[in-house]
Amino acid sequence: MDVSLFDFDLPEASIALRPAHPRDSARMLVVAPDGLADRRVTDLASLLRPGDVLVHNDTRVIPARLDGIRVRGEAVTRVEAMLHKRESADTWRAFARPGKRLRVGERIRFGGEQASPACDLAAFEAEILEKGDGGEVLLRFALSGPALDEAIARLGHMPLPPYIASKRAEDAADLADYQTIYARHDGAVAAPTAGLHFTDDLVEKLAAAGIERRFVTLHVGAGTFLPVKADDTRDHRMHAEWGVIDAATADALNAARARGGRIIATGTTALRLLESAARDDGTIAPFEGDTAIFITPGYRFKAVDILMTNFHLPRSTLFMLVSAFAGLDTMQAAYAHAIGGGYRFYSYGDSSLLFRNDGAAA
Repeated sequence: MDVSLFDFDLPEASIALRPAHPRDSARMLVVAPDGLADRRVTDLASLLRPGDVLVHNDTRVIPARLDGIRVRGEAVTRVEAMLHKRESADTWRAFARPGKRLRVGERIRFGGEQASPACDLAAFEAEILEKGDGGEVLLRFALSGPALDEAIARLGHMPLPPYIASKRAEDAADLADYQTIYARHDGAVAAPTAGLHFTDDLVEKLAAAGIERRFVTLHVGAGTFLPVKADDTRDHRMHAEWGVIDAATADALNAARARGGRIIATGTTALRLLESAARDDGTIAPFEGDTAIFITPGYRFKAVDILMTNFHLPRSTLFMLVSAFAGLDTMQAAYAHAIGGGYRFYSYGDSSLLFRNDGAAA
């Protein structure tokens, strides 16, 4: 499909730089085949039915932005590495800036230019094993396993999305704001942002309404922020992300579906993992591994009935996904309504609740 079909004008003022407080006070645009409705996230329980199941992505964001230096003779170059996918105990794929100046075999030292050989920080180095397109590199660190995790936690920065980081510096509030309340498993370098709206109070309302909650894990990569540079969706390459759905969760979701309950994905990350694990008959199989699923209009959804998600970038893979789910014309109208109505966009922005429109996939 022509990527320009997914373009729209978004005023700078629509981009949220801070989340709503409390989180569940954010606005939520309900997008159903019969029309649009302006609600609040705190209304979620009243919009679902007893027996429905919310599926959350319980990945935890790590401080994945690392600042370092590369020394070549007397030339010292400052390097920023944004980790996006772990490959082994001591290797990560990353987006490096300035990527063009780096060479395979060179080393980057993280922890400051003045680190001495006797300092622990000096051991926090990485060798460039591979170089790819767009500044992507494969880094092998001198540390491994838990020791590498501790070094990243000590020296890394919270990886705020570029459209926030370009407007303001990170601060202590982001350590909590850019993490879901149910985050459990370290590994994401971007938050599953639909889940940022949940509070303990909202969770209690959902339980009282008979709505179940289940958890899957997809470690979101920084590739989620990359623009689609191709003119046609067929020419765009998705970056793989690692995820897992255990057997108990798959069984619980299949049992809920068999009883007539609906599956609600909390965010596009949960949806992409569920659809990666879905069989042709709509049942969900246990899953563990990488997924690079790319969902565009024409895709037939098998597992997810309702999607809770934030508002996405123009020409992004995520706007393509929601257009596949609810219909391109519907989503264009919904986004025009949201922009005109002052909804807040992107990671710290407002939410939407999309009901699947199977007719849109024809």
